[in-house]
Amino acid sequence: MIFKNRIEAGKLLGEKLSAEKFGGGNTVVIGLLRGGIPVAYEIAAILKSPLDVALVRKIGAPNQEELAIGAVVDGKSPKVYLNESLISRINIPAGYLGRMEKIKLKEIREREKIYRQGAEKIDVSGKTAIIVDDGIATGASAMAVIEAVKDEKPAKIIVAVPVIAADTMRELRKVVDKVVVLSAQEEFYAVGEFYEDFSQTTDEEVLYLLQKSKNSINFINTN
Repeated sequence: MIFKNRIEAGKLLGEKLSAEKFGGGNTVVIGLLRGGIPVAYEIAAILKSPLDVALVRKIGAPNQEELAIGAVVDGKSPKVYLNESLISRINIPAGYLGRMEKIKLKEIREREKIYRQGAEKIDVSGKTAIIVDDGIATGASAMAVIEAVKDEKPAKIIVAVPVIAADTMRELRKVVDKVVVLSAQEEFYAVGEFYEDFSQTTDEEVLYLLQKSKNSINFINTN
């Protein structure tokens, strides 16, 4: 299945989640930076649910940045997820992981200032948290976000994604309440191969969509 862009993917995924009776004020949609935000925005709009951002940064393999061997995410306390199975098959220099964790956490702190601008995270305690990305390959970022969200004691954790590697989907199903996908692929090389337009999402676009979603929810709550 090939998607025109993240907007189309988000709308299709939102309709599927709506059909499965997710949504409303007791649901929070959490998009992964940055590509997950346009997808998550469309879902939140359809479900009439608030949208928040997961401040997560991948840890790429040495000399192969696109191969995610782990991820760091901010939460009540920073979480680090490492794909031990993948790491065991790669030659990782001594001190590399610790060094990258510090670098990525610093990047997260900088992005927090940009995206949150002093605002608090949306409380997911006792609610359904829907974690969204534009696609999942190794699942490193999603796993890190799941661990961070669990600390906040939601009623349910759902992972929703347009396309996912089938083996990763099987692993995610072990740690969340449900995984909702449009396409699961046994052969998966890169998320971008499933999009006609996979241009990079900018900081400006993320900020615009977060504010637009907030305005929509405020309008719903006052009418």
